[in-house]
Amino acid sequence: MGAKFWFGSAALALAALLAKPASAQDAAQGNTLALPTINVGASRVGSGGIVGTSTSVITAQDIANSPSQSLPDILQQQTGIQVQHLYSGTAGSYDMVDLRGFGAFGQSNTLILVNGRRYQDFDLQGFNFSTIPLNSIDHIEITRGNSGAVLYGDGAVGGVINIVTKAKAPAPFAGAVEGLVGSYNYKEGRLSASGASGPWSASLYSNVIGSSGYRQNSDLRQENYVGNINYTAPGLSGYLNIIGDRERQDLPGGLINSSTSLPFTLATPRETNYPLDFGRTQAFNITTGFVASIAPGADLIVDGGIRRKFQQSTFYNYFNGPGFTFDEASATPMNYVNTGLTTTSFTPRFDIKADALGVQNRLLTGFDFYNTQYDSDRYEAPGGQAIHHYDIRQTTLALYAMNTASVLSNLDVSFGGRLQNNMVDAQDAYNASADPNNGFYTSGFNPQAAPLESSEWQWAAHLGYDYRINPVFGLFGRVARAFRLPNADERVGAGNPFGLTSANFALATQTSYDVEQGFRLNVGRFNLESSVYLMNLNNEIHYIPALGEDVNLDPTRRVGWETNATYQLTNDVRLRGGLAYTKATFREGEFAGNEVPLVSPWSGNAGVSWNIYEKLLVLDVTGRFWSSRRMDNDQANVQPKIPANGTVDVRIGGAYDRFFWSAAVENLFNVDYYDYAIASGGIPAGAFPAIPPTIGAFTAYPQAGRTFLLRAGATF
Repeated sequence: MGAKFWFGSAALALAALLAKPASAQDAAQGNTLALPTINVGASRVGSGGIVGTSTSVITAQDIANSPSQSLPDILQQQTGIQVQHLYSGTAGSYDMVDLRGFGAFGQSNTLILVNGRRYQDFDLQGFNFSTIPLNSIDHIEITRGNSGAVLYGDGAVGGVINIVTKAKAPAPFAGAVEGLVGSYNYKEGRLSASGASGPWSASLYSNVIGSSGYRQNSDLRQENYVGNINYTAPGLSGYLNIIGDRERQDLPGGLINSSTSLPFTLATPRETNYPLDFGRTQAFNITTGFVASIAPGADLIVDGGIRRKFQQSTFYNYFNGPGFTFDEASATPMNYVNTGLTTTSFTPRFDIKADALGVQNRLLTGFDFYNTQYDSDRYEAPGGQAIHHYDIRQTTLALYAMNTASVLSNLDVSFGGRLQNNMVDAQDAYNASADPNNGFYTSGFNPQAAPLESSEWQWAAHLGYDYRINPVFGLFGRVARAFRLPNADERVGAGNPFGLTSANFALATQTSYDVEQGFRLNVGRFNLESSVYLMNLNNEIHYIPALGEDVNLDPTRRVGWETNATYQLTNDVRLRGGLAYTKATFREGEFAGNEVPLVSPWSGNAGVSWNIYEKLLVLDVTGRFWSSRRMDNDQANVQPKIPANGTVDVRIGGAYDRFFWSAAVENLFNVDYYDYAIASGGIPAGAFPAIPPTIGAFTAYPQAGRTFLLRAGATF
């Protein structure tokens, strides 16, 4: 990053500090602009989040009132978050959540935490939001931009989403049972139970989901569990958290927009050309730790965990010679993937609050150790011999510190840094005798990836401020650096028996610098936050479908503006809305000036919550819209765009005594849309001569129209 960037950022901060301060009367009366309140029991940030960042919170009540019961769609109601849907399921299975414009790789640039701990797996599946029962969530903290990388490490480029589950039992014994039914044979059962005795408390949350899906071969079967045991006493607390999930998701694939040898196109959106493909996942996560007070204002926090995930997926060949016609009856397995992931972690830290020269400080410092073992076998069919066995081990060790100082009664400043060592050992065991392509590769091509043993140092940094000028107006801003390591699937690439490129183990680490400046306005019942940001990236990691491999892109840039507001119109009516502009472009290289695929420049949301009659009748209406976006694989910007669109969701519900109910309609106006599509592309490098793209040809993932969802339950 050039000096102009940093000096420009410093100038913004200096301009803010020279603005008119709050009056002595305001300070004496405590009339300072309040930061957003965040429960910090399961995070590494203080009240209000990381100073200088744009932060928002979704409460358990927000989730309960939402017309959507898909966590990605609930997140999409937050300003600046875009979602790509693949399987049009009510539960949001495998939806991709994108903070600040990373398109198909939003899930790799948005770090997901559960109870303040990394839950991002070392693969492209990323985080499956549908595996966390909604009834287990206490709140969700969203921190935008690069700054979260100091506290949480690599992958926090677009931002951090921290899902905090319910921990403390509200009573000696309490619980709830509820059931949901909806369109496309959607059925879900939820159970929650908690209890407390003396310093001990425990809770269990689970749900079971079944759905035939909007499209053929999009069935979902899923079971999820979250359990907590907590001990709380003066000066000492501890916890044990166990999360498990099991899922089978059928994979309908995309539909091409024009007639081919395939039987179905976008004209028949509920059909599939891949009626047998499926994926399965089994996972469990165990974390445990304690917090001990070692001195006045000083806590020692020690925790660690292990996560294991197993995935199996099978893809079929439906084209049989000699005419290569589509034939489901005689389809045979073409690609079988069996992958296991094991991640262990140990993350001790100190949380110290102290005064220095009359200035209140909070210092959070510690080290993070993560070790991930990725073992993946690639077969032509189940029961055969593995063609490739990919063995990748990644170990990271980091030291970090973040200090927040209340320099004045109306000015907070934070600064921090992280130094992280990343070690990767990658091997490809190739079995030529099991490879159906053996003997057909071009001269000099080696399907076995070259081994990699590497070690590198990376760093992250943050400097931010929050300045409350008067009781209603305040400024905030920051500069930061973050980085993202390639995950195992990105190093492997397509990795299937028909691949014509070998794995690219030696992808470079992606780096990012960003600056942000914003203001907050609180006038009576009206609250508004607005900010602008600039983010420059190098070596952004991206998958090129035409090549079947991941590459490092030429330098890219994000420029954005985000504004969100709420207005408590009356005691019973609350209005909310947000608007975001995100310009994601290539800075240099062949595509300089072009848009990055799958990022809508404009997106927004609006809604109203109306407590019609106490808690007996509550109405919630939410609308979302997004502008057109480039299709995946269209770095050249020559293909038609994914059309702009929007949806409206409505929920009406209520509660009486121990009973509660709701009825919701999603996509009220039955909009026909898709938000993810892959453009036709040639093969600019590899075994065959360059094949130019077919302009106007693409494959899309159509989404469901109007859907209905009924929910009812009772507490005990």
